[in-house]
Amino acid sequence: MIGVLTLHLHLPGCASLKEKRGRLKPLLARLHREFNVSVAEMGLQDKWQESVIACGMVGNDRIHLEQSLQTVAHWMESHWPDTPVMDEKIELI
Repeated sequence: MIGVLTLHLHLPGCASLKEKRGRLKPLLARLHREFNVSVAEMGLQDKWQESVIACGMVGNDRIHLEQSLQTVAHWMESHWPDTPVMDEKIELI
C-alpha cells in the first residue's frame, strides 16, 4: 500500500523562485530525515509564495500509514510556523 500526504504551503515574503527554493530545500531534507519519507515539490513551481509538496510512504498497514502521514502534517505545522499549511490531503492507494 502507498500513502501520499499532499501539503499546499504558503511561503510569505518570498520575492523570487530562488528564495522559494532556498526555503523549501531545508524543509524537504528535514522531512526526509525525520520521517524517512520520499518528498518532493509537486506543484505551483512557478509561484513565488505557494508550493505543493508531497510526502510518500510504502507499507502494508493502512492505519499505520495514515497515522504516520498525519504525524508528518502535525510536525510540519508545529515546527515550521513561518510556512503555513493552506490545505492537506492524505491518500492511500
